[in-house]
Amino acid sequence: MMNSDRIAKLFSDCKANNRAAFVAYVCACDPDFNRSLEVCKTLIDQGVDILELGVPFSDPLADGLTNQLAAQRALESGCTQDDVFRLVEEIRKFSQIPIVFYTYYNLIFSQGVEEYANRSKDAGVDGLLTLDLPPEEADDLIDACRALDLANIFIIAPTTPEERMTKIAERASGFLYYVSREGVTGERDDLASDLSDKVDTIRQRINIPLVVGFGISSAQQVRDVAKLADGVVVGSALVNCIPKNLENSQHMLTALKEKTQELVGGIKAA
Repeated sequence: MMNSDRIAKLFSDCKANNRAAFVAYVCACDPDFNRSLEVCKTLIDQGVDILELGVPFSDPLADGLTNQLAAQRALESGCTQDDVFRLVEEIRKFSQIPIVFYTYYNLIFSQGVEEYANRSKDAGVDGLLTLDLPPEEADDLIDACRALDLANIFIIAPTTPEERMTKIAERASGFLYYVSREGVTGERDDLASDLSDKVDTIRQRINIPLVVGFGISSAQQVRDVAKLADGVVVGSALVNCIPKNLENSQHMLTALKEKTQELVGGIKAA
């Protein structure tokens, strides 16, 4: 199966089953390579639909403290770009789950755009979500990814003007990511009050799947978002299982398993 076909098939299957997709974010190589692979396997075993892997970066400007510290742990463990690609290769030995890199443009540009796209495809990545790259400035990356059938996932923010939503959608592939709150990633006690209206507005202007993330941390929030969007992204609530259990890997995986089951249950109840 071609890389981005896995994303298309996933959303098609979810639509056929009248449910949203569950997108799980963790940072690659957090807290180290071997345990990160076990973390990914645990998420997949608990029914996650799409795996969003953060590529460790020393200046993760879109991330809140939880994900900043995850990137720091990964980098301090010695994680390199080669390790991130190798992690995907290891996952591909036991799973065909869609995998998206959540990354920053400097990490792509420094390797060479075409080289990065080629390495991503060869490893088994399905799409790139480049946080700090506006679609209007992404021609090189879009061209490189289209040639390899990799998805380019772009972000729509609460502050995005309506006329720009259409332009973003025209350049995006795979799915669009609606950041439901201004600011950075992190757990929140409640959802944005205007979420339903915002999703309706966006849906009128796009023709590809829409996922919603940032701040979603409970089964009830997952359930509420799943009624509105094609996918629900949870990150910090899962990542937090790692630092709380650094001294005991089995406790870490058990906590992650239980939290993932709880959150994925919100999809099933929507």
